[in-house]
This record gives sequence, C-alpha cells and structure tokens, in this order.
Amino acid sequence: MNITKTHIVPQQSSPIRLQEYGVGIFDATITKSALKKALKKQYITVNGVVATTATYIKGGECIRITISEENTHNKQFILKLNVLFEDDYLAVIHKPAGVLVSGNSFKTIANALVRSIKKSTLPDATKPQPVHRLDFPTTGILLVGKTQSSIRALNKLFEDKAIKKTYYAVTIGNMKPKGHITFNIDDKPSQTYYKVCQSVVSKRFETLNLVRLEPQTGRRHQLRKHLSQIEHPILGDKDYGVKPLILNGKGLYLHAYALLFTHPFTKDVMFLKDELPKRFLKIFKPID
Repeated sequence: MNITKTHIVPQQSSPIRLQEYGVGIFDATITKSALKKALKKQYITVNGVVATTATYIKGGECIRITISEENTHNKQFILKLNVLFEDDYLAVIHKPAGVLVSGNSFKTIANALVRSIKKSTLPDATKPQPVHRLDFPTTGILLVGKTQSSIRALNKLFEDKAIKKTYYAVTIGNMKPKGHITFNIDDKPSQTYYKVCQSVVSKRFETLNLVRLEPQTGRRHQLRKHLSQIEHPILGDKDYGVKPLILNGKGLYLHAYALLFTHPFTKDVMFLKDELPKRFLKIFKPID
C-alpha cells in the first residue's frame, strides 16, 4: 500500500531548487541524501509532474510524495541523550562515542532523537534531524533541526561556512605551538587551524598534547587525516595512527567542543559548548 503526503509551498522571495527547499518537508526527505534518493526514484511530483534535481519552485506549488507504507514506519532507537540547549527551532545535544549520527543503521542518533527532544509547537514542526555529522568514535556537540524551515536554514548556514566549529583532540608527539594544515583530502582543498593548549610527558608516547582545532572546511575525517599527515596522530585513532603508538580500548580522543553561529530565526548569537570528557581531564587540566 502506498501513502501520499502533500505540501503547499508558501510564496518565495526568489526561485529555489527543490533539492534545497525540500529537505525536511516530509519525514521521508529529512536529509539531503534522502531527498535526492526520493527524487531519483521519482517519488516526488510538483503540480502533478515528476520532479528532478533540476526542478525550481517559486511558491504556490503542490508538492506530493508517494511512498510505500513499509518505508514510512518510524524507527525509534532507545538511547537517552543529553540535551544541552533547546527551543522551538533547534536543539543541541551531546553525541556519545560509538554511535552513528544517521544512515541506514537502526542504532543512530537520528532514530533516538524523538524520545529526547521536545516536539516543536511551530506549524512546520517535523521529526528532529541532525544537520551535520560527527564520526562514529567522536564525542561532542551536535546541532539538530526541529522544523522544516530550521533544517533548511541550518543546512544553509553550514554551506555558507557561517557556523564556526571548535574541537579538542589529544595528539602524540612534540608539536609546534600552532599551525595551519592545508593538505588536500580526496583531491579537495582542506584547511585546519590548530593551537597546542597543554602538553604533558608520557612514558609510552613521550608527549601528549591537548590541541584546539578549528576546521575551515568539512571533509570526511579531516581532523584525523590532517593531524596524521603532520605526524601527530590523535590518541586512540586506529585508522590513521602509527601502529606501535595505537591505544587500544580507550576510544578516539577527539571531541566536538563548541558551535558559534547566529540563530537563523531569533538572530541571537549562539555560543554553545559541550565540556571536555572526563577521560581528557584525567590527562590535562580543565580549560578556561
């Protein structure tokens, strides 16, 4: 049995591509990748015409999605999440290590959000959805959209590089006090600024550093690859570390610490942070 849902587009200030506007308007198109799949499979029509990635909308159009009932069941993964901030538009949570943010797996942050996030009271409220990713072993701050318009707006902020991200990592070896790493990743320009905040002597690793990281681009595994490329891998990194120096059983010492951005609806300047994990503080002093 197929289920059809309808969305009427409000008037737009300028034409916009459906593959941008359509993120979050249906539960089945809650992410960019999900929307592209739905378009590719011809599940979506605009005014009765099958839509494509080239379709533009101006306002007033009737968008319909038709999808089989077996694909519409809500999956809820029971995982209590620590909510750091929440309003009617967005939420910020702590992502624990060892959980995927989203994807085809059942055990994802995306499938756990409904139980931890309050439903928005706004007219375009939708299933809460992460608007960026953190690696499976990475801990830290994760931004979530709660309405169709906020999901689109937050995605646009990330595309425009209007959200500043700060990470902390524990690295191995004697590092320069600060630096700018510009190694390409997958043949694409990639930039990371780093600053060594603290260093301690280690019997096994000689030196361990608490490093503040500010990625200027968002390539996959960027921070892990960049630090490995300058020969100061992150402690616990089994993929990019040096084999004799790999720390087993303690996880990856990489933490998404803070987000800085202007709230797309209230226009408040938001500086939100997720304090360093206890395992970092067993090695280093608390940061200011």
